[in-house]
Amino acid sequence: QVQLVESGGGLVQPGGSLRLSCTASGFAFSSYAMTWSRQAPGKEREPIARITRGSLAMDYSDSVRGRFTISTDDSENTINLQMSNLKPEDTAVYYCNVLYRRTNYWGQGTQVTVSS
Repeated sequence: QVQLVESGGGLVQPGGSLRLSCTASGFAFSSYAMTWSRQAPGKEREPIARITRGSLAMDYSDSVRGRFTISTDDSENTINLQMSNLKPEDTAVYYCNVLYRRTNYWGQGTQVTVSS
């Protein structure tokens, strides 16, 4: 059974930093691309960072490139999202997901609020 559990969200001031983590289980973690997405109030969920396996290529949306960094810790079955220079428009629920055997699996999400 695939499970994804996000953690690390919270309230942060503009310009601050947060580190999100997603712990995975139920599949061969080191073999699958992983994605961070977010959903702001009243908006559709959007992918913002992705890391592939083998090449460890990382892709970012224009809205977070240069401020967010995705990484993995295969020993802990965890992917991380280091977020810096946070802006109010980064306020959203953040999710990790994996496409495993043609099914998209999502965690429950973690809330990030950027406000002074």
